[in-house]
Amino acid sequence: MLIIGITGTLGAGKGTVVEYLVGQKGFSHYSVRSFLLKEINRRELPENRDSMVLVANELRSQHGPSYITDQLYAEAARIGKNCIIESIRTPGEILSLKKKGSFFLFAVDADPKLRYNRIVERSSETDKITFSTFIENETREMTATDPNKQNLKDCIRRADFVFNNDGPKEDLFREVEKVLSKITG
Repeated sequence: MLIIGITGTLGAGKGTVVEYLVGQKGFSHYSVRSFLLKEINRRELPENRDSMVLVANELRSQHGPSYITDQLYAEAARIGKNCIIESIRTPGEILSLKKKGSFFLFAVDADPKLRYNRIVERSSETDKITFSTFIENETREMTATDPNKQNLKDCIRRADFVFNNDGPKEDLFREVEKVLSKITG
């Protein structure tokens, strides 16, 4: 079972890579966002980025930095096919997944204004924010020193493969395909 984790900046194209791997390569998809939204709804909290960060940080503080992705990995292991876990946010998640076997971390990034325009277009409940809030959110999630909080900068640094997604989707797909050929031999 090949495990690919996806990390990256807000609106960079993590979901686009997931769509490609699921649709074109038959990967199963396990989403941190979906996992957190279930918990947010159970707690009757508003569906926004603040609730997601709050709940994720609480779960990690109570159960360990890799708790959420460990839960998703356990689901994936029951099925036993190639999978993608989206979205890796802490170094502890990376360390835990690397211990589980054939794991590769992909990071996706793009120009901030392009990324902001993408989140405005997708218009999910957690994306209805101003550009300044977008930048504030990203800054908050970039460099936490608490192992239970998000540290995207360190996650991106630890990635096995980094993709720039400033161009058309087809360019991103070609780059992903090159990496898949390399890691699946």
